[in-house]
Amino acid sequence: MAWSVHRLRITNGQKLFLLASVPLILSAAAIAWLVASQARAMADREIAVLEDQLIEAKKRELRNYVTQARNGFYFIYGSAEPDDQDARNQVAQILSAMIYGDEGFFFVYDYDGTNLVSPRQTDLINKNWIHLEDGDGTKVVQEFIATARSGAGYVEHLWPKPSTGQEARMITYVTSFPSWRWAVGTGVFIDDVVASVAAARAEVEARVQQTFVYISAITLAALLMVFLTGVFLNVRERKLADAKLRELAQRVLDTQEEERGRVARELHDGISQILVGVKYALDVALRRARKGDPTATEPLEKGIDNLNTAITEVRRISRDLRPGVLDDLGLGPAIKSLSEDFRARTGIETVFDTVVFRNRLDQNAKIALYRIAQEALTNVERHAKATRVMIDLRGHRDGATLRIQDDGRGIESKDARIRDGIGLRNMQERIDQLGGTLRILSSPEGTSIEADVPLTHMLPPEDRKQSKLTEAPV
Repeated sequence: MAWSVHRLRITNGQKLFLLASVPLILSAAAIAWLVASQARAMADREIAVLEDQLIEAKKRELRNYVTQARNGFYFIYGSAEPDDQDARNQVAQILSAMIYGDEGFFFVYDYDGTNLVSPRQTDLINKNWIHLEDGDGTKVVQEFIATARSGAGYVEHLWPKPSTGQEARMITYVTSFPSWRWAVGTGVFIDDVVASVAAARAEVEARVQQTFVYISAITLAALLMVFLTGVFLNVRERKLADAKLRELAQRVLDTQEEERGRVARELHDGISQILVGVKYALDVALRRARKGDPTATEPLEKGIDNLNTAITEVRRISRDLRPGVLDDLGLGPAIKSLSEDFRARTGIETVFDTVVFRNRLDQNAKIALYRIAQEALTNVERHAKATRVMIDLRGHRDGATLRIQDDGRGIESKDARIRDGIGLRNMQERIDQLGGTLRILSSPEGTSIEADVPLTHMLPPEDRKQSKLTEAPV
């Protein structure tokens, strides 16, 4: 189970790739859907217009056929009586002969539904088809008669093709001979129109699919570019990170060597010379004691004083390396002790001000702020030529702030040794590890260093209660 959870974890690079690729895929999908919808909608409109135009052309053609046929026998119908059977037979013979094309013909039904003329389907003649229905359920003959009774018009329906016997879509133009109670008409099959419309729709769908392919190819190319860019940036960031890591490691080594050199110098210049003086005093006292000289105690007293000085110096060096007061009493007393030692050592007036924290700082924050104060005072001592230093430490609703301000000469822009030195970089790195901010304001009138620690490094009240017997409020 743990192995599965570990496999599901994704790296920052993968997160960035997903962050770049998922919106791209969603955008491409939305664009593809929108393009397809718009293309289909436009094609439907164009196909509908095309279909209407083709059908209108068929209707005009039918109307012309009927008009020509009517003109051919109107002289008979116009002069005949309603019950003139001879005239009816003549007109019926003329209509039976009027066939055109491969499927075209004229038909006649009386108003009762009996077929009188059907040259291509003679089995329909002299039979009543009033209840005839096509495949769609349309009562075709009733529609013919109703249209004829209303004057003239078009009927769209299914009808068996004479050539195949299979139903096909047909448009019929019907007119009437009202005195004879005839419904006369002719029709054309529009399966060619249906085929043309279907072909147009298939072409549109093919174009839509092609558009999908193009968009997919572009999306894949973009994803590949994102991936390659991510790989390039990842490699570049790794190289920069490795370079920074090497630089940081070298900086740590330099800092360690510098600290070791400082401790070695203090041991050599301070404690070592004091201990040499103690040894010399003991040698003098030993020689005088062997001679029975009553003044042998004088060098012993001097050696004891020097030994006390050495002990004090060892404590000072130990305190600089790791101040015990920071662990025993807290940050406030530790910085106060640091400022007092600084004033005693340098003679620079040092004022320390603080307020009691409602919550304590955690150990990392205390160490970082103490080292920042220590580094800042070291810079003041070495470079600032200041006469007064103000140190302020206080907590607030957003965390804690340490401010160190002097009245020295400031950090001049041309003084790269100070501006780019290890001290300021160490301050910045310490505060960066805490997620805080470091501000350095410098002018010819002095320098102000302000370090802010976020509220996340303030211990909750219950932790403070558990340890208030061993640590101060800060």
